[in-house]
Amino acid sequence: MSTASTRPPLPPFTRESAIQKVRLAEDGWNSRDPEKVSLAYTFDTQWRNRVEFVSNREEAKAFLTRKWKKELEYRLIKELWTFADNRIAVRYAYEWHDDSGNWFRSYGNENWEFSEDGLMQRRFACINDMPITEAERKFRWPLGRRPDDHPGLSALGL
Repeated sequence: MSTASTRPPLPPFTRESAIQKVRLAEDGWNSRDPEKVSLAYTFDTQWRNRVEFVSNREEAKAFLTRKWKKELEYRLIKELWTFADNRIAVRYAYEWHDDSGNWFRSYGNENWEFSEDGLMQRRFACINDMPITEAERKFRWPLGRRPDDHPGLSALGL
């Protein structure tokens, strides 16, 4: 049963629940709401994101605030790579532009570890940015949640 301190689906994950967890994470990040997104992480969450290290929920919220001030019109697609017990690995891509109008597609992989209440306690991300033109964009849905009928990474050939 879900409470304010649990975040279903809970580990251990099945293929179905891992896919659901990945989509919920994608939806959260596509909201670009640092407060809301930070609630999916434990108070003492540990992150490595590129060269930045985060060691608690407040630092995660500050990181996300900075991220979405820099990465404008952010749109993300995540895809399950594999899972076991309380761990999930994903691959993802997101598109964004900077304040000068330069577009990028960022590709990455993340390894996640969850506490028994379904909150993410560890997140390790590796990300590469590729400059693209506005015409090369593939993620063109209105800002917010990716529509259910929008292709995922594999269908897009990414």
